[in-house]
Amino acid sequence: MNLNSYTFERQIDTYAYADVVVIGGGPAGTAAAIGAARSGKKVALLEKSAQLGGMGTLGNVSIFMPIGNVTGIYREMIAEMLAEYLPEGHDESIAPQYSPFLLRHYLNEKMKKENVHVYFHSEFVGTIREGNKIKAVIMSTREGLKAFEGERFIDCTGDARVAIDAGVPFTTGREEDGLTQPMTLMFQMTNTGSPVTPFLPEGCYEYKEVSDLPQGRRLYWEQNNNGTLLVNMSRVKANGAKIEEVNYAETEALKQVFSIAYYLQKTGYGNYSLSHIASQTGVRETNQIEALYRLTEQDLVTGARFPDVVAQTNYEIDIHSPDAAKTTDERKIDGYDIPYRCMVPEAIDNLLVAGRSISATHVAMSSMRVQATCYALGQAAGAAAAISMDRETAMRDVPMNELHEQLKKQGVKFFVK
Repeated sequence: MNLNSYTFERQIDTYAYADVVVIGGGPAGTAAAIGAARSGKKVALLEKSAQLGGMGTLGNVSIFMPIGNVTGIYREMIAEMLAEYLPEGHDESIAPQYSPFLLRHYLNEKMKKENVHVYFHSEFVGTIREGNKIKAVIMSTREGLKAFEGERFIDCTGDARVAIDAGVPFTTGREEDGLTQPMTLMFQMTNTGSPVTPFLPEGCYEYKEVSDLPQGRRLYWEQNNNGTLLVNMSRVKANGAKIEEVNYAETEALKQVFSIAYYLQKTGYGNYSLSHIASQTGVRETNQIEALYRLTEQDLVTGARFPDVVAQTNYEIDIHSPDAAKTTDERKIDGYDIPYRCMVPEAIDNLLVAGRSISATHVAMSSMRVQATCYALGQAAGAAAAISMDRETAMRDVPMNELHEQLKKQGVKFFVK
């Protein structure tokens, strides 16, 4: 069957203007919005769902991976929401398990305090580009298609949707075959205090041994005293930016969740009931933009330092097998810088990309992709966008001394080890 293509034209009204328009309300997007707002800019934060927090809320990835430092907005969040985990110094590592429901509420309140205007149920459709600049983004809203105009735009969609639509080159997955890390549907089980009756729905799998499990291992956390077990054990080979692959992943991952919960109830967690399943399957990797610099495996293993550093981490190389084999490539590293240039597309003057879709190789991305690092990247992007406006300069020409000074004012500290 030959499929047709269409040209779709529509006069679209501008709904709102902001100095800085942030597309995507995950860790990078929320931090970018705060970083720009604290720099004195009017900010619009556009989120396709009903929740801020990205995978931390929508995906129930409700544990922060240890990145070797707790600084900036990420440190504020720990201090205000998880004070019992707050380390004395910024150059320490924590891995707190938290409530995704509390984080959702916390971020809502945080945006109000920071005077960030959040637009929920606003999904990116396309860009309006004039020369080397983006004039507006078109969003699908509850009132139809609307334009949001701005002076600076920050793509925090996770898939580089804005950048790609604007013509920024990109890569997908690992270099040799384009395969991405598999997807996982997170879930929670709760200790009821008494035995529960295990239940395996029709069409699910009966796992009997650890080797039968999708990851070939048991991976979960129960760090708090509220009886909540957070489970990360499903694995589906799929690219989270592809229609049919996501269709498959959402149904296959749910089958795996029920199957894993049944297995756990039969193997040591007989008092635990399945209490919460994330609203969507989590995505580790899709697209990486081509920017002024590409973060590499070599940078990670040699502990690279850059004069335009905007984030630092020592989170391990952590590659869940793109083939969905029951293996994970885990390699400890000492720590490295992520440079500002990884967020700067070459051909667009007023666009930054923050979060997991910055310019990085498949291996490098496996380390920098976690939530705490995305908060750091977002905060830097927001502050840089504001400086770019004040100086009336392209994003690539933001002076690093000014950006570092602004980040320092916002509580960011860098270290060298």
